[in-house]
Amino acid sequence: MLIRRETAADVPAVGAVTGAAFAKPDTPAPVEVRILDGLRASPAWLPPLSLVAIGAQEEVLGHAVCTRGYVGAVPALGLGPISVHPDHQRRGVGLALMHALLGAADAVGEPFVALVGNPVYYGRYGFSTGTDFGIAPPDPAWGEAFQVRTLTAYEPTVRGTFTFAEAFDVA
Repeated sequence: MLIRRETAADVPAVGAVTGAAFAKPDTPAPVEVRILDGLRASPAWLPPLSLVAIGAQEEVLGHAVCTRGYVGAVPALGLGPISVHPDHQRRGVGLALMHALLGAADAVGEPFVALVGNPVYYGRYGFSTGTDFGIAPPDPAWGEAFQVRTLTAYEPTVRGTFTFAEAFDVA
């Protein structure tokens, strides 16, 4: 498996993997596919932080992306969606994507990554409840599901409400 930047040629496969990863019975297109399409079309899109996992046959196995978010005027990152094709889940693809994406975000000087997800799952990547850092979710009902992973450039003086890219508003 290889983790690399997404290319234009990967876009259809990434959409298919995202659709398969989040598919639910009687749902024509998962909301994550619409979010991903909206992110790609927005100024929040950061091409160096859109990564794919490629298999031995050059097929896209998974995808993870960080896009521009903010605490006030301070830029940071929002993570998601992250998806792995169901045929390749529980084989380390998501783990490799997360580590590569966090490393890339740190390498380009981002202060932190925020997401909404299961605290037990994302805790293994160093995420903690955002309020532990004085960073509040856009929706207080998210509670502990709103998490932050600080990076090298993090400044503890950054406090306030995190804003995800507008494309997440479709959810």
